[in-house]
Amino acid sequence: MVAGLLKPDAGAISIFGIDALENPTAAKQIVAWVSDEPMIYERLTPFEFLEFVAGLWGVDAKLAEARARDLLAWLDLTPHMHERCEGFSKGMRQKVALASALVHDPRLIILDEPLTGLDAGSARLVKEVMRERVRRGDTVIMTTHILEVAERMADRIGVMAHGRLIAEGTLDELRRQAGQGGTSLEDTFLTLTAADSADLL
Repeated sequence: MVAGLLKPDAGAISIFGIDALENPTAAKQIVAWVSDEPMIYERLTPFEFLEFVAGLWGVDAKLAEARARDLLAWLDLTPHMHERCEGFSKGMRQKVALASALVHDPRLIILDEPLTGLDAGSARLVKEVMRERVRRGDTVIMTTHILEVAERMADRIGVMAHGRLIAEGTLDELRRQAGQGGTSLEDTFLTLTAADSADLL
């Protein structure tokens, strides 16, 4: 719903002060969404794809070229920037998709399982990219089943069960809600979801 893919049944969505339901175009201008399966045009090279996406967002051609080169260098794709994406591994395709999501310089980045299928080096690179975006003041929302990643990276964690948000807060806040001390996120998660399942019975 925040990405504009689904319309909410009720309520409101505000993204950096923009009403996403009243002004969806303005909201989408500052949002990026990357799915767990990279969606790219395989017949294009990474550089061509980034220029194409930048053009869709109305980014000036010279600025688009500079951003494309910077993002490809940042994600270690410069050696492959003029190769067609069709022969790329999932990790490389994921990095191209991430670069294309950042080319219009969004303030909110939504990532669905961004580390799935990545080798250790690529995963570390993507995590560094996300941390850098947060340091510069952007917001990153990441969905993941890899609880160790959430425990190490997230400032705030939301726990979903049966399609509902059952808990949200810092790791310490979640531990307190679960009635536990210095346990891992995995233990806290299992306690919270077990309690929620019991409540539904």
